[in-house]
Amino acid sequence: MADSQTYARMLSDLHTLLEVSCELGATTELGPLLNTIQQATLRVLDCERSTIFLYDQRTDELFSRLAIGEGAIRFPAHRGIAGEAFRTQQVINVPDAYADPRFNQEVDRRTGFHTRNILTCPLMGIDQHPVGVLQVLNKRGRSFDSRDEELIRTFGAQVGVALQRQLLLEEYVEKQRIKEDLTIAHSIQQGLLPRRPPVVPGYDIAGWNKPADETGGDFFDFQMLMNETVAVTVADVTGHGVGPALIAAECRALMRASLSLTQNLERVLALVNDLLNHDLPDDRFVTVFVGLLEPDVHRFAYISAGQGPLYHHVAATGEVRELGTSGPPLGVLPGRTYELSRPIVLEPGDRMVVFTDGFVEWPAPDLERFGNERMKNLLKEHAELSSAALIQEICKEVMTFARGSRQRDDLTAVIVHRQ
Repeated sequence: MADSQTYARMLSDLHTLLEVSCELGATTELGPLLNTIQQATLRVLDCERSTIFLYDQRTDELFSRLAIGEGAIRFPAHRGIAGEAFRTQQVINVPDAYADPRFNQEVDRRTGFHTRNILTCPLMGIDQHPVGVLQVLNKRGRSFDSRDEELIRTFGAQVGVALQRQLLLEEYVEKQRIKEDLTIAHSIQQGLLPRRPPVVPGYDIAGWNKPADETGGDFFDFQMLMNETVAVTVADVTGHGVGPALIAAECRALMRASLSLTQNLERVLALVNDLLNHDLPDDRFVTVFVGLLEPDVHRFAYISAGQGPLYHHVAATGEVRELGTSGPPLGVLPGRTYELSRPIVLEPGDRMVVFTDGFVEWPAPDLERFGNERMKNLLKEHAELSSAALIQEICKEVMTFARGSRQRDDLTAVIVHRQ
C-alpha cells in the first residue's frame, strides 16, 4: 500500500513538473515568470513561502526581484544559506533554521514570520553557471526530506534555464532600446549642426563633426548677424556620449541667443559662462571658440575660452601661426571675464582654422600623438584644397597615422578661407 502511495505521489509530482515546464515556456516577461515560478514552487513542494534570488554580477550580490510574503532583499553573494548554495552549487537542507548559524534571524524579527526549516537550491543556466538561488521555507507538517531535495533539484534545473533565457532576452531588449534611443539622439544632435556653410562672397567656409560615440560633446555653428557679420562657434564639452551632448545643446542655444542680442563677444562669453556655472556639475566644463568675421573689411576677431588648437595660415609667407587662448573654459569659475583678441586681417589666401583636440591628441598604437607640428605641415602641404576638401584630407591623414587605434574623442573642424 505504501509503495502504491509513493508511486502515486511520484506520478503527481511528475505531472506537476510537466505542467510547470509548459508554464515556464509560455511566460515571456521576467516579472510574470518569477511569479509563475514561485507559485509553482509552493504547489510542488507544499511549503509556506518561496523566494527567488537573482545574481547581480556587477555588484556580486543576490537580490530578490519578487518575494512572496517578503519585501525586497539584497545581500553579498557569499553570505548566508542562499550564498553558500550559490557558491557551492549544491542543494542545502536546513531542518531547524534557528539552530543553523548561517540563518539570518533579523528577517523573521522584521516580518513577524517564523522560519522552521529551509530548502535552498542553486539555479543553473544552460551553460552550467548559476543565475540565482531558489529558497523555500516551512514544509507543511514536517521537514523537507530527500524526496523534496530531488524535486527542487529537478525543478531548479528547469527554472534556471528559463530564467537565464528571460534575463538574456531582457538584456537584449534593453540594449536594443538604448541603441534606438541613441540613434534618435544622434539624429537630433546632427540636426542641430549647420546643414550647409554660410554663403559669403569671397570666402570658402566649411565645418565638419564626427562624434566618438553615437552622440558627442562637440559642436560647431555658423550664425549670420547684423551687417553681414558671421559668427563662427566651435565648442567641446568634457567627455562624450549622451550627457555631454545635452550640455552641448544647451551651450549652443545660449550662444545663439546671446549673439542675437549683442555682437560684443566679451559680454557674450561672460554671460554664457555664468549661466553654465549655474547648471553644470563640478566635473563638467566647456571649451568654446567664437569668432566674428566681417567680410567687408576682411577682419576676424575672436575669443577662445580654452578651445584649441587654433591656426592662422598666412598665404603670403606660407607660415602657419598657432594662436593663443583668451582664458579658461566656460563653467569653471563664475564671474570670469574674457578679452577679445586683436583683430586679424585676412589677406587673399589666408585661412583661419579651428579644431577640437581630438585631432592632435589621437594616438597611434605606440601612444605617440598626431600633434600640432604634423597638423601645421598638412595645412601648408594642401593649401590649394578647398576648405571642405582640406578637412577631409586632414581626417584621412590622422586616421592613417592612428593605424586602426580607436577614436577616443569627438572630432570637429571649421575652416574660414579668404579666396
